[in-house]
Amino acid sequence: MALEEYRRKRRFQDTPEPPPKVEKKTGNRFVVQKHAASQLHYDFRLEMDGVLKSWAVPKGPTLDTADKRLAMMVEDHPVSYFDFEGIIPEGNYGAGTVMVWDMGKWEPLGDADAMLAKGDLKFRLHGKKLNGEFALVHMKARRPGSKGNEWLLIKKKDEDAEAGFDANKLDWSVISRRSMKQIAGDSGSREWQSNRPAAKTPVKAKNAWLAESIAIADKKKAAATKARKTVKRRRAKTA
Repeated sequence: MALEEYRRKRRFQDTPEPPPKVEKKTGNRFVVQKHAASQLHYDFRLEMDGVLKSWAVPKGPTLDTADKRLAMMVEDHPVSYFDFEGIIPEGNYGAGTVMVWDMGKWEPLGDADAMLAKGDLKFRLHGKKLNGEFALVHMKARRPGSKGNEWLLIKKKDEDAEAGFDANKLDWSVISRRSMKQIAGDSGSREWQSNRPAAKTPVKAKNAWLAESIAIADKKKAAATKARKTVKRRRAKTA
C-alpha cells in the first residue's frame, strides 16, 4: 500500500495527524511544512497519484540558484496532511511543532511520473513564498550507510530567483499567520481533528481553522447575495 509506512510509524489514537487514505482523484497542490522535531527541518510535499510525495529538507527550500539543498525522500503522506498545522505530542513519531510554511499549486514540466522514476523531476511552483522553476534530482553517488533517498532541491534561474534567500526569516504560517513559537504555545492549536463535528458547509475542510474561515466567508457571501436580491425587489416595485 502507498501509505503503509506512514501508517506503521504512527499511533493515531495518540497523534492529531490524519489517518492514511489514498485519494481517488489527484490534484496538483504542494505544501511546505516547517517541522520542529528532534531537528528543525522543512517537509516539501507534492500531490501525486492520490498521496503527497514527500522530502525532508534540513535547511529548507531556497530561491537562491547557487544553493542546492539536500532533500531526503521520506514516506508518502495522505493528501489530508496538506493543511495540518499544530503539535505532534511527545512520544510520537515526529513529535514537535508543525507550521504550514507555504502552499499553492505545482506544475510538472513534462510527464511527472516518468520524471520522478528517472530521478529528475522538473516543475514550476505557484505559492505564497515559493515561485518559479525548480528541480528535484536524485543523487546517484551514495555515501557509506546511505539509504539511497538523497535528492537535491534546486532553484532554476528565472525572474523568481533571489540571491541570499533565507526560509527561516519567513517564520509565519500561510494559513494562520502564526509563528512557530505561537503555534507551540497555543493550547487551542488548530490541529486536524477526526472527532470534530461535520461543518454545515459542503466544503470538506481538514482543519478547524480552515473550516471556521470558510464558514465566515460563506455567511458573508450569503448576506451579500440576500442584500442584492432585496435591492432588486425594491427596484422592481418602484419601476
